[in-house]
Amino acid sequence: MLPFSVVGEDSESTARAAELTTPHGVVHTPAFMPVGTAGTVKGMAAWELERVGPEMILANTYHLLLRLGTERIVSLGGLHRVMGWDGPILTDSGGYQVYSLAKRRKVEPDGVVFQSHIDGSEHRLTPGNVIETQASIGVDVAMVLDECLPYPVEPRQAEKSTMTSVDWALQGLERAGRIRAECPDWGGGVFAIQQGSLDSDLRRRCTDALAAADFDGFAIGGLAVGEPPAALYEAVAMASPMLPGHRPRYLMGVGYPEDILHAVGCGVDLFDCVLPTRSARTGKVFTSMGDLAIKNARHADDPRPLDESCSCPTCAVYSRAVLRHLFVANEVTSVVLLTIHNLWYFLSLMRGAREAIMAGRYTRFRAQVESDRNRTA
Repeated sequence: MLPFSVVGEDSESTARAAELTTPHGVVHTPAFMPVGTAGTVKGMAAWELERVGPEMILANTYHLLLRLGTERIVSLGGLHRVMGWDGPILTDSGGYQVYSLAKRRKVEPDGVVFQSHIDGSEHRLTPGNVIETQASIGVDVAMVLDECLPYPVEPRQAEKSTMTSVDWALQGLERAGRIRAECPDWGGGVFAIQQGSLDSDLRRRCTDALAAADFDGFAIGGLAVGEPPAALYEAVAMASPMLPGHRPRYLMGVGYPEDILHAVGCGVDLFDCVLPTRSARTGKVFTSMGDLAIKNARHADDPRPLDESCSCPTCAVYSRAVLRHLFVANEVTSVVLLTIHNLWYFLSLMRGAREAIMAGRYTRFRAQVESDRNRTA
């Protein structure tokens, strides 16, 4: 199993700092993973990604299969070589696409059949072949196949789906064991995914079944799918403590700064979301003093950087006025520069959270961040 150790705990909450050792390096948590769905973090060359310094990045097995294919990735030297990234990589299995591409898939007892949104071709994902794919392309953490539920969902459907996800997870772990025995060169780990919608009893049943097996880590799935913010917060506070404390906890797809800070306080270690990169492409900027829309006319003559407390390469060189000009002029450079800044903000937020946890002052850190972000950037 991937070595994991908790190295610091906050005295005022259940927030924790930890270290997850992978074949491509140590992940210091809490950590935010930039999303590189199709083998690249949008707007970021490999050397710029290295400069902003994420602990781990995420790619998506489903989209990689459709765009590149397993054989091509292997022939090109594996996913790390394809992405130009030597650090840890986690890959989602395609379970989220069960939710997001509901009109293009059919869930069957032994897996999911997708119709490609690119060319209409048919692809079958099973608990076993998604692990085989992730292992063959050399990822550090492989996610099991699951069924991500929508919100709201009928209780009977939620129970049936959750138990299916448990069965698929155990099948995936079994396949991983056989892969390791046959190909000891792969040293990656396998994370299970807790499902159960907003039902605490169902999430408990799911957790107990998964925790009895030797998974390298556990994710909280099925959230950030349309439920109200209050329900999300309550669900995270309920779901996180159920997961084994001696293994990493990963909250899938939750990305607003305040949501992440809440989850860190509940003992979650890992996060991912497209929000920093997707927002950059629409001109939304995250700062320590709140969020701003760079295309707004009020920035046209503003000589200040995006965030006067930010040390990112964008803020070191470019003013708001210039960035607005580039964005309004549809210059691709603007998206790159905003992406660098947004990722820098999220990664710096996680580093600050880790430092606060180690110092036993996370609750105060969170309160200060949220207070500052309520101002006008």
